Amino acid sequence: RYMTFDLIDAGTAQVYHGRTPFPRGRVDEDQATGDAAAALSGYLRDIEWPHKGRITIQQGDDMGIPCRLMTEITQQRGASIRVSGSTRTIREPQLLEI
Repeated sequence: RYMTFDLIDAGTAQVYHGRTPFPRGRVDEDQATGDAAAALSGYLRDIEWPHKGRITIQQGDDMGIPCRLMTEITQQRGASIRVSGSTRTIREPQLLEI
């Protein structure tokens, strides 16, 4: 089973630079993902970080695949996190015949 980990640098309270190395999966780095952005945002809400209701995560610049994810965070614990932004398509979805 392969696992990744995230390296996050808080440039400011609302802007983060992320890296996700994945050497065991035979790729240099994973690109930005919405589920990781939502998890980070929920964590920042829970520790009462001064996010002012929104953060931006920049990732993939070093790979030549710049990704920008923005999240909207409410103060209510357990509430949904809205994620938007741009990443790269890894591969086109394939239709399954049933």
